Amino acid sequence: MFQEMRLYQRQVSRPKAEEILRRGQYGVLSLSAGDDYGYGVPLSYVFQGNSIYLHCAPEGKKVALLRHNPKVCFSVVTEAEPLPHKFTMTYQSALAFGQIIEVTDQQEKLTALLTLVEKYYHDPEDLAKGREYAAVSLDKTLVLRIDIDHLTGKVRR
Repeated sequence: MFQEMRLYQRQVSRPKAEEILRRGQYGVLSLSAGDDYGYGVPLSYVFQGNSIYLHCAPEGKKVALLRHNPKVCFSVVTEAEPLPHKFTMTYQSALAFGQIIEVTDQQEKLTALLTLVEKYYHDPEDLAKGREYAAVSLDKTLVLRIDIDHLTGKVRR
């Protein structure tokens, strides 16, 4: 089902791919748009266990597409630096393939939102405001969970 990596010598272990997911600052969610085009959208995220959590508004193109086809790919790239003299780049990347699910359990939603706040906000005042905002925005925020079926990582140094 999933194709072998062509440049297999750049492939990294699952734990290394998970580390790339943990360290990444944003990822691109890729979906089938059903009209012969793909649809990719950059999002903030958090990686927990074997899942990736995202948040968004409860309506819109992305949500409509996900409800039609929940199979997605999520990609993250870190440490990308051009190597002009070699016409290439150094990078670390991870690709996660899986099914996306709308989280309905209120405790799981809150935990995901709080974990997102803790990932992106480090100043104590911002962290406190973010936690408060997460708690009061549960009903107007859609939390999505990608349950990973297949994960690969690749490094070019």
